[in-house]
Amino acid sequence: MTMPANTDLQAQIDDLQTTIAHLEMTIDNLDAWIAKQDKQMQDMARQLKLIYGHIQKQTNEDGIAPFDVFADVPPHY
Repeated sequence: MTMPANTDLQAQIDDLQTTIAHLEMTIDNLDAWIAKQDKQMQDMARQLKLIYGHIQKQTNEDGIAPFDVFADVPPHY
């Protein structure tokens, strides 16, 4: 009669191992996704720096006022 209890225990261990394997795969996928997102954000930050540098250079050369997001606020604000 000890066979069913032993079989149940083995089934539970197998279920836990399967669950852990799925969790590890999910963590690996999320880690890869976060690394990709981080690289994209770093690339965008570099691009913004280049754009702002270009705008700053243009404003200094042309005598145009510096770029200011809040300078052109819609009237309803």
